[in-house]
Amino acid sequence: MRHIATFCGQCNCGCPELYVDEAAAPEKRVVITDDFGQRIQMSVAQLADLVADVRRGVLDEVLVSAG
Repeated sequence: MRHIATFCGQCNCGCPELYVDEAAAPEKRVVITDDFGQRIQMSVAQLADLVADVRRGVLDEVLVSAG
């Protein structure tokens, strides 16, 4: 897997990370890991939809209510 990004990186807690697995089936090519050893696999198109939603502010309410 090719590492793309680490989210946080300010500690040694096993921060969430984003990878691209070129060998995986197209619908599982994007891999997001968390600090609990879990992983999410999705297609590049699904990641693009997620990024578009984030840019439009869809998750802003979650961040405000969780903070």
